[in-house]
Amino acid sequence: MIHSEGELLHALTIIAPKILIYMMTFLTLGIFWVGQQTQLNFIERSHRSLTWIHLAFLFGVTLTPFSTMLLEDFANFRVALLVYWFNIFLLGMTLFLSWECAEQLHLTKLDMPAEVPHGIRGRILIAQTLYAFGALLCLISTKFSVAFIVIVQLYYAIAPRWPWSPRE
Repeated sequence: MIHSEGELLHALTIIAPKILIYMMTFLTLGIFWVGQQTQLNFIERSHRSLTWIHLAFLFGVTLTPFSTMLLEDFANFRVALLVYWFNIFLLGMTLFLSWECAEQLHLTKLDMPAEVPHGIRGRILIAQTLYAFGALLCLISTKFSVAFIVIVQLYYAIAPRWPWSPRE
């Protein structure tokens, strides 16, 4: 039971890492949401196969509270971090597969700029590679691993435009 401002402040400092992981997860889901919305902007119509892949994506989203809770409660354990990373991998894989399905079934808009498919694939594959590297960092330290994943997420959330990259 908390009986003073000081005790409450102390309790908040104790749960700060859990809040960080929650914010990290919110950012992760936001990044994947933006990625899916970007894809949907270029898809003209749907197909049963695409719908099933989107349901698999939704499954990955619904697993996120579990993997987040596991990481919050066991942040110093590699297995918790790997379960969290696997959840991110599942989201990325299904996002990639949904784009591939839309392309193969010719569901994309005909007036889509030619560089869009390559850009979507590249962005997903680079992000997944960075997340995998972040997960491997848990062999050194789970704190390094989480910190790296947060940096990757911040990069994708900010989405800086480099002078040599094409404008959207």
